[in-house]
Amino acid sequence: MTPEDLLNILDDLANEEFIRFKWFLQKSDCLEDLPTIKKAQLQMANREDTVDLMVQTYRVPGAVKVTKKVLEKINRNDLLKRLPSNFQDKFMCAQEGWAEDKQRLVDIYTEVYITAGCDVHINTQHEVRQIENILKPAEEIRVKPRDMFNHPSGEYQPIKTILTNGIAGIGKTFLVHKFVLDWAEKKSNQNIDLIFPFTFRQLNPLRAEKFSLAQLIHECIPETVDIKEEALNYIFKTLQSSGNSNYDKSRFKLLFVFDGLDESRLHLDLHIEDVRSNDVTNTTTPDVLLRKLINGKLLRSARIWITSRPAAASQIPRQFVSSVNEVRGFTDLQKETYFRKRFRDEKRANKIISHIKGSQSLHIMCHIPVFCWITATVLEDMIKTRGTGDLPKSLTEMYTEFLVFQMDHTKEKYGSEMSIQFIKSLAKLAYQQLEKGNLIFYEKDLIETSVDLKEASVISGVFTEIFKEQLGRKRKEKIFSFVHLSVQEFLAAVYVRMCLSNTLRSPNGHLDLFLRFFLGLSLPRNQDKLKDLLEKANSSLMTNEKTVQYIKKKIGEDLSVEKRINLFHCLNELNDHSLVEEIQLYLRSGRLSTDKLSPAQWSALLFILLSTKDLDVFDLKKYSASEEALLRLLPVVKSSSHLLTSPRLSECNLTERCCEALGDLLISDSCGLKDLDLSKNILQDSGLELLLAGKENPLCKLEILRSCQELSSVLSSKFCCLRELDLSSNDLQDSGVKLLCAALGSPQCSVETLRSDAVTSTTHHFFLKSCCEELSSVFCSQSSKLKQVDLNNNDLGDQGMKLLSVGLQSSNCFLETLRLSGCMISAKGCSFLEYALRTNPSHLRELDLSFNHPGDSGKDLLLARLEDPLSRLEILRSDSCSCILLNWIHFHSKQ
Repeated sequence: MTPEDLLNILDDLANEEFIRFKWFLQKSDCLEDLPTIKKAQLQMANREDTVDLMVQTYRVPGAVKVTKKVLEKINRNDLLKRLPSNFQDKFMCAQEGWAEDKQRLVDIYTEVYITAGCDVHINTQHEVRQIENILKPAEEIRVKPRDMFNHPSGEYQPIKTILTNGIAGIGKTFLVHKFVLDWAEKKSNQNIDLIFPFTFRQLNPLRAEKFSLAQLIHECIPETVDIKEEALNYIFKTLQSSGNSNYDKSRFKLLFVFDGLDESRLHLDLHIEDVRSNDVTNTTTPDVLLRKLINGKLLRSARIWITSRPAAASQIPRQFVSSVNEVRGFTDLQKETYFRKRFRDEKRANKIISHIKGSQSLHIMCHIPVFCWITATVLEDMIKTRGTGDLPKSLTEMYTEFLVFQMDHTKEKYGSEMSIQFIKSLAKLAYQQLEKGNLIFYEKDLIETSVDLKEASVISGVFTEIFKEQLGRKRKEKIFSFVHLSVQEFLAAVYVRMCLSNTLRSPNGHLDLFLRFFLGLSLPRNQDKLKDLLEKANSSLMTNEKTVQYIKKKIGEDLSVEKRINLFHCLNELNDHSLVEEIQLYLRSGRLSTDKLSPAQWSALLFILLSTKDLDVFDLKKYSASEEALLRLLPVVKSSSHLLTSPRLSECNLTERCCEALGDLLISDSCGLKDLDLSKNILQDSGLELLLAGKENPLCKLEILRSCQELSSVLSSKFCCLRELDLSSNDLQDSGVKLLCAALGSPQCSVETLRSDAVTSTTHHFFLKSCCEELSSVFCSQSSKLKQVDLNNNDLGDQGMKLLSVGLQSSNCFLETLRLSGCMISAKGCSFLEYALRTNPSHLRELDLSFNHPGDSGKDLLLARLEDPLSRLEILRSDSCSCILLNWIHFHSKQ
């Protein structure tokens, strides 16, 4: 609703009605909580003046609200019918996938899972790998569509530009449609005055022409034609002349939506300096208008919402993005919701959901809403025409059934021969455009691939759920695309059988899904259904059995983890599960002998562990306490950072050989390991140096590290976030302790717990009394954050206790727990400790002196500290002091 719309309403009022309208604007009881307009201002005001006064007083949303109230008072409710937005009609219905019939959006829409925050970078990884790598939500923030423009921190921050990432078919466009429909139906986001929803598909054909912003809106969004160009320019000039850049303070609140950045063929170079004229009414090319909107040269207070696949998101520099979020698709619960909406019969819905859960490939792909639609289309037809039967279990089977479904419907109308010819043309186009990375095609693309434009138009009318034609500007230029990238890849696999070794050389896995389809199509089951398209396999081609053996051989080679995992999916397409079942049998029987495992069997074990959803903890000793096992199963260590319990690597005969690999793992993308236990291994200083080479890297999240030697440089780093340090069973020596304590006193050091327990050794006491002076200096340091120290079973003696007590009595010491069990402390040492606690009584809560020799005098001194009302001491452990603790409890029970 704009000021011009309000003026049109007032123009329809008779003179007497207009006078009454102005009279009610002066009455507070009519306007409820809104201010009135003074009589002197309204007395000589004509209709234009009255609209201006209302907008100045209430702003546009308030003026609309007031207009509604007054029209009700003067019995002109008929004029209220003009207020609903034209967008209700446009977005009320939608096509699911590319089904021929539209349905009400509310009936088919299932909410998708959206998270706040996502790095904007060029992602060369295949999108199926990205969806397969979705881990259990850890510390991510979920975003509701209605809260899209609230800052994820929960605190108020001005938001201008939102970038929404998501792989193809994940639900970004449906999300935009639902957002606009909810706004048009006044269900949410009513602080927006006007929404202008563009798609890059609309803008691409216009890239060589010139428009003003208002003209471009009318060209691309026909629903806005009721808002005249002069009215739009009035709004734009008002915002452009204002110094305000805050949407929430803007007089007119506008939202520009640009859907599908990954389909853009505009020249959006946001890195260049933009110094040209910023007159909002000037004409220029669409890419310049978009660039000026995004970089704030035009309409600084207007909001921008851009959607994109991850690979194209980096076109928008980070400084022009206020907030980033990611559409993750369906959660497991949302998948079920989708299928229950699609299949109203509960029994049928339960069977389909159960079938999908039984196939890992199908269940993973159903994160993608458009794949759910394909699955539902196939299964609905199979159940209707063939009964429940043998439902598809792999991706290739599902897409084969989808293609058969389309072909059967086409043959009835066009005959078998023409239907086959159409599919062959589509397959050719799919492969050739897949090689170029094109998802949408124009006439010149068809010419380059020798596909006739007229033929493409006919095909789009035949296979409406596979290939779609859209009309561009003024219904002249035609735009073509497949319903989803996976459909294009499947048809490409149908068109040409590529050599297996070529796909394995793919550097970023962009042919992984193609390979699965290619192998799946070699099965007679799938070939028989597509016999009109696929010629009988040549006798020179490898048989399926040879293919399986070849894949198993490749699995055992030195390939990346991702390639090996994909090869196991390929074996699944070929219905061969022997490798996995063999290892599963060993695991169930408890007879897994890793010394005899082949490289391929190791890969099978890795695949099983990475695919196990209910893995609570990864304990390396359960499989093999060896470096070979760790290096082969390192991806499981990385993935276990998202489990409730940290990986267990203690007592695994690890040496410096594995430290470099572990160090690289700690700074790898998406590794969130916070706790690493390497105790009772033989790492040596050289191994530790390799392990912690990247500890200063911000990507490293490690907080707890057990059993390491030289740590001073790491602990002093500003990036170090270690909270707990366990040095038990390490021979630090005096020089090592000196370096360690220097680091513990550093302002950058965040360690709160220090352990150096010598209980596991019969030959060494690692923290000697000569080292106590160094630790005491840490207690005295203003920078120290130590709260818990464990020195059990170290030969400190009374002299060491004397040195430690100097630090304990310092006002800078905030130690809460001190464990000194078995440290050879006598009554004399207790006297030093008692004096320290009396001098600084306000922090220590727990003291362990078990297995020492305090004697009666030492006991009396400690009892005095327990009974001191100023003392915070709550727990005292001593084999000879149980009576002291009981007396203290009895004493305080009387208070």
